[in-house]
Amino acid sequence: MAENSVVKAMSKEVILSIEDLQEAGSKNLPTSAREFYNSGSTAQQTLHDNSTAFAKYRMRPRVLKDVSKASTRTTVLGQPISFPLCISPAGLQGMAHPDGELATSRACARKNIHMGVSSFANYTVEEIVKAGLENGDPMTHVMQLYTMKDRALQERIINRAEKAGCVAIFLTADSPVLGVRYNEWRNDFRTPAGLAFPMLERTTEQLQAQTHDSGFLALNSDSHSWAEEIPWLRERTKMQIWIKGVLTAEDVLLAREYGCDGVIVSNHGGRQLDGSPATIDVLAECVEAAEEKIRVHVDGGFRSGADIFKAIALGAECCWIGRPAIWGLAYDGQKGVEKAVEILYDEFRRCMMLTGCKSVSDISKACIGIARVDGPLARL
Repeated sequence: MAENSVVKAMSKEVILSIEDLQEAGSKNLPTSAREFYNSGSTAQQTLHDNSTAFAKYRMRPRVLKDVSKASTRTTVLGQPISFPLCISPAGLQGMAHPDGELATSRACARKNIHMGVSSFANYTVEEIVKAGLENGDPMTHVMQLYTMKDRALQERIINRAEKAGCVAIFLTADSPVLGVRYNEWRNDFRTPAGLAFPMLERTTEQLQAQTHDSGFLALNSDSHSWAEEIPWLRERTKMQIWIKGVLTAEDVLLAREYGCDGVIVSNHGGRQLDGSPATIDVLAECVEAAEEKIRVHVDGGFRSGADIFKAIALGAECCWIGRPAIWGLAYDGQKGVEKAVEILYDEFRRCMMLTGCKSVSDISKACIGIARVDGPLARL
């Protein structure tokens, strides 16, 4: 027994980076689940670009700066958090680990960051929020929502989220239909037996009877519009209303016009329109269009603390991650999610200190440049 324990300990992976976590977590997933989580749409160009686009933004180290009291803390959604990172609303977390969203919520509370709850969660919003309150620092949940054909169901989700303590609705606005996801179609992907979508009031038997794509088409409304959705939501909730899936200055201006509280610059993790730009490459234009009149967050491809630092330098208030949390779940449940956050926190803090930043508010465009093939680093 003791010998087996030693062998197991020696064989356990050393997790030093998010790439390590991706490899270790992915090994624990069956093919259909792994490809559902890890793949993008069509040729997966946008999925690839989301992470590789960060490389052209270079940090500008500063020397002889007293950073002995450097603090990564910031305030997001009205609540102090440990650093400008939160966990994105990602569905079907029960496929990565039996505790699914409950484990993620507990990890967020332990690490003092916020969490998004997906409409496609395998646990109820009430259970997820309660799990986050069991231990750790105060943290906040937001409820992700699609525009639904069944408005009564959509309203029930809103009411449950608000009653449970969620502070914002993240309206996913980039999905009148799902992107072309070849791997899901090849695998005839369906929600695994035993998992349900309680927020959508769908049982495991109902989900097994349809593909993920056909189920989404039956649920989602493709007739959504700014003029209809935002007033409809405002009439039904006091929660903040954020628009998730924005990639252009034009849509930031519309979000301002319709009185939204914030936007999340996002391309749905490269799972919608392939060929869309990497989010880091459109972040600056969205921040400029916001003119500090509306808050700007970003997700997509964050794999290091340096990536987070670069997004904050370009004007984002906060960054959100999805897949790294999923890989953490698949690797070691709650502890795996905590590990992902710890890696990113440590890397982000080191970037701050090596660029002479004592606080998150010190991070600016002056901290980064763009690499040029024809000469010196270009200042922003």
